[in-house]
Amino acid sequence: MKTLKTSKRNLLNKPLIVSFMLKQKIVEDLKTAMKEGNAFKRDTLRMLDSMIKNAEIEKKKKEEGLKDEEIQEVVVRAIKQRKDSMAQYESGGRSDLAEKEKKEIEILTAYMPEQMSEEVVREEVKKIISELGIGGSNEMGKAMGAIMGRLKGKADGQLIRKIVEEELKK
Repeated sequence: MKTLKTSKRNLLNKPLIVSFMLKQKIVEDLKTAMKEGNAFKRDTLRMLDSMIKNAEIEKKKKEEGLKDEEIQEVVVRAIKQRKDSMAQYESGGRSDLAEKEKKEIEILTAYMPEQMSEEVVREEVKKIISELGIGGSNEMGKAMGAIMGRLKGKADGQLIRKIVEEELKK
């Protein structure tokens, strides 16, 4: 953990503590993969580290770094890219490249929080829809906004969309 002192961010001039646990874990795993000679895992983690550094530059946080939640967003983006590539490779008959993408997804998934099961997501979706009083598929955008706000990073967006569609059709 790093301690940053900034009067702009913290009006009480107390140290602002930012967690870098996930970034440290990625760097440690990268070092381990290098020592073990695991080239595939090393390359995948280097790619992830590069994506994180690009996000830091993009968000102008090069000095303080990204928080764990922001790093998880980068990991989600990387996994989504791999899934899209995997689908393209499979439709193009390149099962070897699709398998490579699948292995990368397995490595990247280790840096995600535990994902909610379909049953738990369905219960949450039902609860949120009833709280908002949404009763038709014409209000799907409103439902998705509220649901994604609560479940972001905890469940796959495609799964959530599918369940919301099913629940609103009932």
